Amino acid sequence: MFMMNLLMLIIPILLAVAFLTLVERKVLGYMQLRKGPNIVGPYGLLQPIADAVKLFTKEPLRPLTSSTSMFILAPILALTLALTMWMPLPMPHPLINMNLGILFMLAMSSLAVYSIMWSGWASNSKYALIGALRAVAQTISYEVTLAIILLSLLLANGSFSMMTLITTQEYTWLILTSWPLAMMWFISTLAETNRAPFDLTEGESELVSGFNVEYAAGPFAMFFLAEYANIIMMNMLTAILFLGAFHNPQMSEMFTTNLVLKTLALTTTFLWIRASYPRFRYDQLMHLLWKNFLPLTLALCMWHVSLHISTASIPPQT
Repeated sequence: MFMMNLLMLIIPILLAVAFLTLVERKVLGYMQLRKGPNIVGPYGLLQPIADAVKLFTKEPLRPLTSSTSMFILAPILALTLALTMWMPLPMPHPLINMNLGILFMLAMSSLAVYSIMWSGWASNSKYALIGALRAVAQTISYEVTLAIILLSLLLANGSFSMMTLITTQEYTWLILTSWPLAMMWFISTLAETNRAPFDLTEGESELVSGFNVEYAAGPFAMFFLAEYANIIMMNMLTAILFLGAFHNPQMSEMFTTNLVLKTLALTTTFLWIRASYPRFRYDQLMHLLWKNFLPLTLALCMWHVSLHISTASIPPQT
């Protein structure tokens, strides 16, 4: 039964990832006044399937000087971690109901750094290694602000459970009461998922695709699937944290529709930002985090701690 539930979770995610690539091309095509993909099938609907067939039927190449085991394991680890992070998400019921669901997702996203580092190091290529080092530095840096923002939300919420986060937003969304945190969270998720304007890890004009430059065919497709699965997952987590819908067991279909629409709106915003903004320089990327986001998130976190302590110290009224 668990395996059936697992398949029912993984297959829709992979389908959503496939068609997100089509949506991205279409949206960018409309925003930049050019044609989107309209070659395979009506309105290009079969284009993602054609891309998948092309990638998985190509011959996988491996550099002669690469480390075989790590070179093969890195894309497998990336996709495994990307799919694992979906398990505690309530849609409307999680695959595994965890009391520490948010902590689990933070730990899994931190492990994703290893797949990037392995792929760059195992390729035994200077370009891949430079791209991996930049990607690891960027990912680790922005995880700091993500963790502090999550800590602030958990202090305000009083629980590590995602179901509690949703039910506490029954009357007011957290984006209204904590909009500076929501703004910094959204920008940090852009950097965490390597999306424009923070796509420095895959700067085609300077690094030729970055850490995965030596990958082709199936292994490259695994990195691609992992990246887009992380984009959808991060937007769904943002919707749960800051745009939490009401949760009623008798109205699970309405809850799921509500959550999917919010996730779709946030994902479209990701694409809109890609069409609108040029890429940052690397020093600007790090300056934004260490000189702007980190002091502000720490100050807001300490404010939440002081509120928590003052509220706990008030004696109950008799």
